[in-house]
Amino acid sequence: MPRPRLSTLAAACATALATALIGPATSAQATTADHYSGTLSDGATWIADKPAQWNGSLLLFSHGFGPTTATDAPSAAVRQALLDAGYALVGSSYDPNGSMWALDSAERDQFAALTAFRRHVGTPTRVISVGQSMGGLINAQVARDATGRVDGSLGLCGLVAGGVDLDNYQLDAEYTLATFFDPADADKLVNLAGPTDAAALAGRLAKAVETAQQTPAGRARIALAAAYLNLADWAPGRQPPARGDFAGQEEQQYAWLAQGLLGFIVPARWSVEQSAGGNTSWNKGVDYAGLLRKSVHTKQVEALYRDAGLDLRNDLNQLTRGADIAADPAAVARLKRTSTAGQGLAVPLLDIHTTADQLVPVEQESAFAGRVRRAGDSALLRQAYVARQSHCNFTTAEVLAGLHAVEHRLDTGHWDNSATTAELQHSADELGLDGAAFTDYRPNRLTGTR
Repeated sequence: MPRPRLSTLAAACATALATALIGPATSAQATTADHYSGTLSDGATWIADKPAQWNGSLLLFSHGFGPTTATDAPSAAVRQALLDAGYALVGSSYDPNGSMWALDSAERDQFAALTAFRRHVGTPTRVISVGQSMGGLINAQVARDATGRVDGSLGLCGLVAGGVDLDNYQLDAEYTLATFFDPADADKLVNLAGPTDAAALAGRLAKAVETAQQTPAGRARIALAAAYLNLADWAPGRQPPARGDFAGQEEQQYAWLAQGLLGFIVPARWSVEQSAGGNTSWNKGVDYAGLLRKSVHTKQVEALYRDAGLDLRNDLNQLTRGADIAADPAAVARLKRTSTAGQGLAVPLLDIHTTADQLVPVEQESAFAGRVRRAGDSALLRQAYVARQSHCNFTTAEVLAGLHAVEHRLDTGHWDNSATTAELQHSADELGLDGAAFTDYRPNRLTGTR
């Protein structure tokens, strides 16, 4: 079975970066930049790159889920473009001694990396934080707590709804798949023993889904699980299915699953549990009929159940009756403390998301915006969308256009039209790089929040 196309950030995180003593050296990424690195008090490492013609702006980059290796840009191409434009870059590994879900140390280490840059490299005239994927959640925390340290913020495909919501909607989907296709694993979805156990579970679920896809009843139930997962219905290499093409929507959702999605999210749950010290998700007391009514995919699920001759109400009642997974309260409390954001913003933040993100659904932006609105800071937040499939699948031009919009907000004190779809597209096109696909879009409500 083919493996999923992972984000550019995951690929970057998987690449080991050399460390050295404090001091300049020629950067392998940009021959015109000096490279710096060091170690923080908790054992985390930091790296920085400063071009010879530094414009005074420093970008503090938060990397995503993966090996805790210091990274200071979303990709090699973006790093080169930023250095060529005169930006300095800095980022930390987060604490390397724990889980890859390193939210208990990440924000602290990012601010410490910023202090190290000031001490060993120079004093920036402006600091803009940038974060991608899990790093988008860290970036939102930085934007919340940035007073006096960071001036503005750019988020890319951020996991901004936070760890608790992530674990819960993924549990809803895994529980649905296990209930109908792999009942022997229905009580083995949480409190995972380790990465090997998690990978084996993911393999069994994936195999069961592959078999289920062969029948109309199986496809209807896969669509139900996909609805709970907030799973995009536009897969790589395909055209978006028509609004009423419910079978085509399910086929593309299955394509995501067949490409290894479960093999990523199930082991990732173990990392979250490792970080929090216990099970962080629950479905005890969840009404699965009510949950489905909140999904944008409700009509699709209803239509496929009718076509298959299945009783949707019976299946939803079965899920509700069997929902008895309880979380560890202490683990949930720790995850809420370390892995949420949106309680407020101290600086302007522009979030950019692809519309068909299989790992961090675009609906997370809706949940985050609601949280920021309730905190009274909506004026500081802007969100923009790119019509493309896959997690963090941005062009270099799209990233730079987003950065320029944040800079406009900092220069003028107003967003004006800088973060509109039209202006972001125009800004990206003017760069003459690798194109852009900004689009007018409004994400639906995130399914699975408790």
